[in-house]
Amino acid sequence: MKYTDYGLVNTRAMFHDAITRNFAVPAFNIYNMETLTSVLDAAHITNSPVILAVSESALKYMGGDMLMGMIWGAKISPNDNIALHLDHGGSFDACKRAIHLGFSSVMIDASRMPFDENIKLTKQVVEFAHDHNVTVEAELGTLAGIEDENTYGTTSTYTDPNDVEKFVNATGIDSLAIAIGTSHGAYKRKRDDQELRFDILEDVAKRLPEFPLVLHGASNIPQKLVTTINEFGGKILGARGIDEQQLRRATKMNVCKINLDSDLRLGFIAATRKSLADKPENFNPREFLSLARQTMTQTCVDEIKHIMGSDNKINQP
Repeated sequence: MKYTDYGLVNTRAMFHDAITRNFAVPAFNIYNMETLTSVLDAAHITNSPVILAVSESALKYMGGDMLMGMIWGAKISPNDNIALHLDHGGSFDACKRAIHLGFSSVMIDASRMPFDENIKLTKQVVEFAHDHNVTVEAELGTLAGIEDENTYGTTSTYTDPNDVEKFVNATGIDSLAIAIGTSHGAYKRKRDDQELRFDILEDVAKRLPEFPLVLHGASNIPQKLVTTINEFGGKILGARGIDEQQLRRATKMNVCKINLDSDLRLGFIAATRKSLADKPENFNPREFLSLARQTMTQTCVDEIKHIMGSDNKINQP
């Protein structure tokens, strides 16, 4: 089935709108029914476009048929402005499989390859994806940190602005992920006053005017969730996210997609730990999973309103 059969859209129009109106579309990572429904509930509450991001490892965990069954069951409408995106696809075959499953957007991440090899593989994916009206994201620069096996890295390299024009023109991509100091996982900054490299972002935006830019590893890491986790037996010490004011600033500079994964994980675990501690006699998963959904939904709503600025941005026909 095609992604349009599921009521999904690609990212082309939503990114154009985001750049024009200075907001970012949130890309929330999902990996089960609870994360999927939480993101969709938040999108409906806020009237915001959203991207459902699925990594290769999450796709393996859920299974392609199960994922698409849940997407079908969600009864998504094109008016909802929902895209289904392969996050950090590591090969042409991974992107091809996602497109055949019904994904409307794919990321080919060849950022650790030499520059010319990155171009070659990315162009191959773009040609196939565009034949199916699927949009493509690629990356220049690498992020440190870990969220799963798709995003593991011990070192980071900033995006070189001198490379971006050649890369975009040679590949035909629809959006470009850049590295300006964000990182995967819950430990994104060593100090509270640490800033992103806005000088790099400004240079890239000048070289690629009106072109969609993407930030990965940009979770805010809400401290209230970290505190709750640690209070009820967790051990997430010294976790720091990206300041929401810095992310809002980035949305004024062509960043029209911001990826968030860790924040939903923190919400899920915080609610679950507290629920089971408050009611140790409980053995009904529906109870703590319902609380986890509520917490994740509220986390998404807060970030849509206060970071993305994407609330009430869907233009209804």
